[in-house]
Amino acid sequence: MIIFLYGLDAYRSRQKLNEIIEHYKKIHKSGLNLKYFVEPEMDFQTFLDEMKQTSMFKEKKLAVLINVFLNSEFKKRFLEEVRSPTKIWWGTENIVLLYETGQIIETDPLFLFLKKSARLQEFKLLEGQKLKNWVKKEFDNYGIEISKEALEKLINFVGNDLWQMSNEIKKLVSYKLKPKDIGISGKDIELLIKPKIETDIFQTIDAIAEKNKKRAFKFIKAHLEKGDSPFYLFSMINFQFRNLLIIKDLMEKNLSPYSLNHLHPYVIKKSISLLEKFSFSELKKIYQKIFQLDLDVKTGKIEPEMALDLLITELPSEAR
Repeated sequence: MIIFLYGLDAYRSRQKLNEIIEHYKKIHKSGLNLKYFVEPEMDFQTFLDEMKQTSMFKEKKLAVLINVFLNSEFKKRFLEEVRSPTKIWWGTENIVLLYETGQIIETDPLFLFLKKSARLQEFKLLEGQKLKNWVKKEFDNYGIEISKEALEKLINFVGNDLWQMSNEIKKLVSYKLKPKDIGISGKDIELLIKPKIETDIFQTIDAIAEKNKKRAFKFIKAHLEKGDSPFYLFSMINFQFRNLLIIKDLMEKNLSPYSLNHLHPYVIKKSISLLEKFSFSELKKIYQKIFQLDLDVKTGKIEPEMALDLLITELPSEAR
């Protein structure tokens, strides 16, 4: 069985991924047949050997493939294998879970195959009433009400990045900690929540592109001193580098990045100007580092402030 999770809402797709993995762990206690393959280090032959190997515990195998669409060789061989009429390793007992965090071109052959053959779930960015319902439900889970005015203001300030929104909701709940009939007001939002920082983040990314650690640290410090959430700051760097990688890939294929409906033309224009400072291989290496740090932050291994420090510290020192 193939499961495919994708979409720009990484918060909800990550929740679903974790839900599937935890369910698998409850049933298959040994954990020996749960394998992760993460781009850019995934190797198809290693994956294939793992899937063909007989399990001594007679358990289902669960292989989690993260960002396959960024690895053209793996993607090609994977597609050839799953289309094979024999599928020796496949069977009905094993589970292959593809988890994609970036933009996918819907004419991609692998996507077309998965659309027909996999249990597929897309996580689109929440907008309008759906976003309002999600935010209200999160407050309800804490037993706290939020006024209509406060809800509108919170969404205007934060947008639909649910990682940031979840962080801000926890902040508001921790501040309030009062009976449900008190609730969150518009004044609470103005007091505790800073408007989103998408435009300003380009200065920080430009410093990273220049491999100017001193300048990058300066911008990071300025954000933190303004009161910007370190979690959101890191998530925005993650988001923007993912955009850079998507746009770079499109441009190398002679496709227009302005076809990306989820990005504002201003963001695309700024991204194109930054791309002159990166090779495709450099972008992949930096994004993989960000992805791993992001995973460490979200699983509680490190704090977001430490992730920011590590990202800047481990950049190459010399400019291109």
